[in-house]
Amino acid sequence: MDTLTQVTLGASIGELVLGSKLGKRAPLWGAALGTLPDLDVFAAAFLTESAQLGVHRGLSHSFLGAICGGLGLGYALSILHSDATWREWSLLSFLALLTHALLDSFTMYGTQLFKPFSNYPVALGSIFIIDPLYTLPLGGGLIAALFQRRLHWRRRLNAIGLCLSSAYLLLSAASYLHVRTAFTQALSDQGIAHQRLFVTPTPFNTVLWAGLAAKDDHLWTGLYSLFDEEPAIRFRRIERNTSLIADKITEEPVQRLLWFSRGYYQAERKDGKIFFSDLRFGRSDSWIDTTGSYIFVFRLVADPEDPSRVADFRQLDPFADADLPDLTRFWRRLKGNPDIENH
Repeated sequence: MDTLTQVTLGASIGELVLGSKLGKRAPLWGAALGTLPDLDVFAAAFLTESAQLGVHRGLSHSFLGAICGGLGLGYALSILHSDATWREWSLLSFLALLTHALLDSFTMYGTQLFKPFSNYPVALGSIFIIDPLYTLPLGGGLIAALFQRRLHWRRRLNAIGLCLSSAYLLLSAASYLHVRTAFTQALSDQGIAHQRLFVTPTPFNTVLWAGLAAKDDHLWTGLYSLFDEEPAIRFRRIERNTSLIADKITEEPVQRLLWFSRGYYQAERKDGKIFFSDLRFGRSDSWIDTTGSYIFVFRLVADPEDPSRVADFRQLDPFADADLPDLTRFWRRLKGNPDIENH
């Protein structure tokens, strides 16, 4: 999730665990601890982009990282601040680190919760990386709590914010299961065979969902809104163009991209260069039109000594070029109007 959400979640955890002992310092410590896992991005200065992709949301976002980090940070903080015990500081540190990782695993990016024993990226994809309906109740409860002088009201308001945001997160997971069933049924009804299926909400909501079904060297993508009167999903075929990277399939940078994208990709050749797009992150047109640009795109970098090999890749800056008409059509599609889709 975005940094603001993780800071807010960490602060709320801090208030919950040590608010009665530390007062308003508790959410500050919680916020600081809750952002620690994302400091793995500073490894970028010392690693290739291929290696960075494996490190981010790796050990710092794992169960082992939460346990070891919780105990170590708890011990250090108990020495610096004796107004709470080692166990209390450890509990705060552990929960701040763990909730950060678990929340990230609900997004589509991929969180290596079982590192170092497995690099499997857990990516439920039930919530977008920025979702105000999760963050606002959480932040609202925390802010309301901080303006209260009575301890029991502070704890109660903070707990309400945590409960509301957690309920929304669980609701998104329930919606995910419903939407996945709708996509599976629609694929079956239309006679579209697939080997795997990925569904995820479109930006900033859990009402309009995008689905990606993969089979052999092609993908099928479609949209489904919870307001659709019937799951008459209109699928669009996308070629993966694996032949463009077939002779490079065993090279480490390409293997890393295949692992990261989980097979939901498209390779393209432009101006003599090969680009690798991760389709899970969608397009600037949210799949409503055919003119949008993919958001997560990587350019393969050839080895200067052997141009036939791939030395690394460079991620293009993610962008969204949607204008007001695009946003209007997006809103209409979200409300359950599939007729505006342009295939």
